[in-house]
Amino acid sequence: MRNENHTQKEEFNITVYTENHIGLLTRIAIIFSRRKINVESLNTSPSEVEGIHRFSIVMTETAETVRKIAGQIEKQVGVLKVYFNTNQDVVWQEMALYKVPTDVIAERAVVERLLRENGARAVVIRKDYTVFETTGHREETDNLLRVLEPYGLIEFVRSARIAIIKDSEGFHRKLQEFEQSEPHDEVVENEYLSSREKVFTM
Repeated sequence: MRNENHTQKEEFNITVYTENHIGLLTRIAIIFSRRKINVESLNTSPSEVEGIHRFSIVMTETAETVRKIAGQIEKQVGVLKVYFNTNQDVVWQEMALYKVPTDVIAERAVVERLLRENGARAVVIRKDYTVFETTGHREETDNLLRVLEPYGLIEFVRSARIAIIKDSEGFHRKLQEFEQSEPHDEVVENEYLSSREKVFTM
């Protein structure tokens, strides 16, 4: 989805499909630092295609600025395709871990109830502390953080965002369709880079 109001800032999710090139993350980071743009979340992971990695970057900017950033990233060697979407156009989640004193949970039924209401589950239970995990949108993980702070919260950490584009047939399918339309036996490094628009239009 493309926001028609180019002056209104909002949260965008940039999805980058890349080959596994050393130094690529540094080059992408430089693009943001040169424009003095803050990256709110960055996650790297394997994609549905073996050997292809996926970057998920979250930033708050105007649609025009995001479009320019996406274009600059896509020009980098090793980058196959870049997409950018608003939060309404993706399914996204973040995971959070909370360490709280075990005796507080045992002695105060209200804490156990609050954890249960917020969908938290225990992943480590020790005599001195218990670690809970919950997954959801940032507002949800922030809410549990506020709830636990008065009860001796020891540690809190939240993961980077992971996101799936709603209106997408998937990277793997597009690649397979292109291979079937233009088959050949010879393996050529970066053979699809010159045909990005045909391969990776979602």
